Amino acid sequence: MADLIQPKVLKGFRDFLPQDEILRADLQEKLTRTYRAYGFVPIDTPVLEYTEILLRKSNGETEKQVFRFEDNGGRDVAMRFDLTVPFARYTAEHREELYFPFKRYHIAKVWRGEKPQAGRYREFVQCDFDTVGSDSATADFETLALMKAALKEIGVEKITIHVNHRGIFNRFLEKIGASEKSEDVLRIVDKIAKVGEDEVLKELTEVLGSENSARQITQYIKPKSSWDETLTHIESLAGGESEDTKRMKDIHEMMKASGIEETYVLDPSITRGLDYYTGVVYETFLNDLPSIGSVCSGGRYDNLAGLYMKDKVPGVGASIGLDRLIAGLNELGLINAKGSYLDAEIFNTEESLAIHYQKVAGELRQKDISVEVFPDCIKMNRQYNVTEKKGMKWGIIISKEQSDKNLLTLKNLKTREQFIDLTVDEAALKIKD
Repeated sequence: MADLIQPKVLKGFRDFLPQDEILRADLQEKLTRTYRAYGFVPIDTPVLEYTEILLRKSNGETEKQVFRFEDNGGRDVAMRFDLTVPFARYTAEHREELYFPFKRYHIAKVWRGEKPQAGRYREFVQCDFDTVGSDSATADFETLALMKAALKEIGVEKITIHVNHRGIFNRFLEKIGASEKSEDVLRIVDKIAKVGEDEVLKELTEVLGSENSARQITQYIKPKSSWDETLTHIESLAGGESEDTKRMKDIHEMMKASGIEETYVLDPSITRGLDYYTGVVYETFLNDLPSIGSVCSGGRYDNLAGLYMKDKVPGVGASIGLDRLIAGLNELGLINAKGSYLDAEIFNTEESLAIHYQKVAGELRQKDISVEVFPDCIKMNRQYNVTEKKGMKWGIIISKEQSDKNLLTLKNLKTREQFIDLTVDEAALKIKD
């Protein structure tokens, strides 16, 4: 036995037991329905991409996180770290086959070699949706509205979506003479929720070589008491009204017209560290657990696809981090795990009734009842134990006498209440009730 290999999983990676994977699958199905209701269609891309595809437009922090290696053909390849960059490559490669505006959703795993922590893993699922081919306030607003609708569909309503515009911030940086250091500034400001204002001020001073410029930035990124007041503040600091501030006004008016404006705040400190964002950016926080970080983020990236094609294709989208969201919901006690998709279990109490059990199961399935027959005629307590782990509500017991009359006993496994001598039709109605 000394040659046995110890079963273990790499740090930052996980196995999923049925109750965990059922939860993930259920949430993905709900998100899929919501995405489709807004006109988005599914696509898929490879796990592996050429490294130059993934890293051509990224900062040094991203390069540190990518799982990168040389394949057997000597090619420099990497595993996708998000679904947005592969989508930009996809858009360029299939532009003649697509129609624009094109609205896609993509729910799949991505990989990042960052330090694992609560709600953050090296392998995780992202649930993306993007619109390419439209640079409009309508597309920006629809993305923000769908973020709220998708989270509501999976039972997450206590959220606040923080919104900003990179274009306004870039104009401000140009005005104070800090535009050449914009990538460093964006990266530093993006960390303010984690490290605090003092540390951000310190790092900005080091990068810019000017405490005055650093303080101007920290004053710019402080939100005011309302969307309109904040917009007026940053608009003034950035040099006055322009197309980017008008875009934010239009988006806000659409929010108010739709009656959802209370969910959103204009927050100038939201920058999204990745430098491919060019317009509206946003992050979503759980009101009762903001410390877990954003569970749905994204923005406008008008120039990203231009890295792979001459034509400019504007785009905007968002991504729900499923695993971080589930971690947050677990911490808040909002997860109701289940061990199967079954409504009922037909207990195996008589070997001679094996055929009859399958007959009853078939009749119940025709009435949209999810049911299975326990395969082995073993002690009832062992059958009960297995069924309990699956988390189903109903058990069905059929005696020899009942089988002759096409009757059964239905048992509520939670309350132990029994309903004796029911027909299949009566049992189906009771299970659905």
